[in-house]
Amino acid sequence: MNNLISQDNWHHQFSLSLAHHKIGCFFYLEDGFQLLRINHQLIINLVSLNNNFSPQALIELQERYHHQEGTKLMHLWEDLWLSKPDQVLARIKSLIGENIRIHGRKTKVCKITKPVADSFLTENHLQGSVSSRYKIGLFEKDELVAVATFSALRKMNHTENYKSAELIRFAVKAGYSITGGLSKLISFFAATYKPNDLMTYADRDWSAGEAYIKLGFRQTAVLEPQIYGLDENLNRQLKKDQEVFAQEVFNTGSLKFILQF
Repeated sequence: MNNLISQDNWHHQFSLSLAHHKIGCFFYLEDGFQLLRINHQLIINLVSLNNNFSPQALIELQERYHHQEGTKLMHLWEDLWLSKPDQVLARIKSLIGENIRIHGRKTKVCKITKPVADSFLTENHLQGSVSSRYKIGLFEKDELVAVATFSALRKMNHTENYKSAELIRFAVKAGYSITGGLSKLISFFAATYKPNDLMTYADRDWSAGEAYIKLGFRQTAVLEPQIYGLDENLNRQLKKDQEVFAQEVFNTGSLKFILQF
């Protein structure tokens, strides 16, 4: 695959980028994993495309660090770094508290168009944009600083007149953190469309859903790891039963959360 570079090269490239952003780190090996500890707050497991790991091995590594020292451990795959370096760096800076902080009360909520939402999510979300029914933005003055997208309301059979919706994407402009931003967007959506609950998913490679738990979501399910094929531009495509790809990757699954209104 033309886009692929050697393991040492992408590790070096990643380390140089962290240094450029004045993010201190050190590299070490543990049980075959290649780990980067950042500012004693965060550990990145560098997962090269050619590896012999199972999803369960990555999950156990994450859980071991969480239980033994309360440290957050992320899995950074080679394809994600090569295809979305700016988004990866923005996520890391956010996790170690190096962002400019805005208070949600200084922002206003507005519905936004699909092109505006798609552009913002492509630029600021690790997984880019996907289809959604409702797109809502947070603005500081006239600048769009956060976007949340939601599904249409779905009738649920377990209770009469019960409707559920999904929070599909949430992203903040690179370099910023918004105190109360997600809560403000969800409150606007709930007041406007009146669902009985809101569900969402956290990608276990990057999150245990702490932000959702703080907002009152409860975890209701653990979803199995998924396998993806990579195209020539390192875009991920969920693998269907009989599909064959020259290069495949996997994630460590997702956690499902529900917020009752």
